[in-house]
Amino acid sequence: MRQCEIYLHGIRCGILTESDSREFSFIYDRAYLLGEDAQPVSLTLPLQSEPYTSPHLFPAFANMLSEGENRMVQSQLLRIDPEDDFGILLATCQTDTIGAITVRPIEI
Repeated sequence: MRQCEIYLHGIRCGILTESDSREFSFIYDRAYLLGEDAQPVSLTLPLQSEPYTSPHLFPAFANMLSEGENRMVQSQLLRIDPEDDFGILLATCQTDTIGAITVRPIEI
């Protein structure tokens, strides 16, 4: 299992998890949900206390990843399988992303 903290505009808003069977879940932090300025990470992940689950990486996070030749170069340089979306997300989306979302790995 691998996990990362999800930040929106620099504020920790939830946890993204990849299970050993390569299923994904995202859950908003309770404290974030109770905050006055809570915003959803995306339109496809509206605010709720129950976890979201998916057999694929959620589009809000998958769209942060490079594609094509750039993805191949990144995976070679980082020594990550080009099919490992979660691994590439952890390695490339911690700082300086195009959008408001950043990730930080959680060591379990």
